[in-house]
Amino acid sequence: MTLARRSESNFPSLFDRFFNSDLMDWNLTNFSGPNNTLPAVNVKETDDEYILEVAAPGMTKKDFKVNFQNNVLTISSEKQEEKKENEDNYTRREFSYRSFQRSFTVPHNDVDSDKISAAYADGILNVKLPKREEVKPKPAREIKIS
Repeated sequence: MTLARRSESNFPSLFDRFFNSDLMDWNLTNFSGPNNTLPAVNVKETDDEYILEVAAPGMTKKDFKVNFQNNVLTISSEKQEEKKENEDNYTRREFSYRSFQRSFTVPHNDVDSDKISAAYADGILNVKLPKREEVKPKPAREIKIS
């Protein structure tokens, strides 16, 4: 016996939209939106490599961790700052904590993991994932007819 959801109208209720919408799909939190502190990422594919550009101004290369395991590239960062001011008899401390993690699934065995490189310059983290020779497109070969 299978259970079917019955609706009295053709329009879902607010309750149905909330629990059946993408809000409850935690796998979609890997994408940056306009009101999100998650850095935006550009992904390019060329014949020779995949290139990821992560917009992260105000950070340094020491703030990032880049890992590649089981065909998943993970870029993460944690940055903690503490500001302390002393004026007269008043002390103020402000803590700032920023962190993020983005993960990208790479097509199975497409990348030469020993040659992955990353560089940070001008507020952009560039990660290059070179393709293995076996998966690179090969030029057309003319076959002579005998």
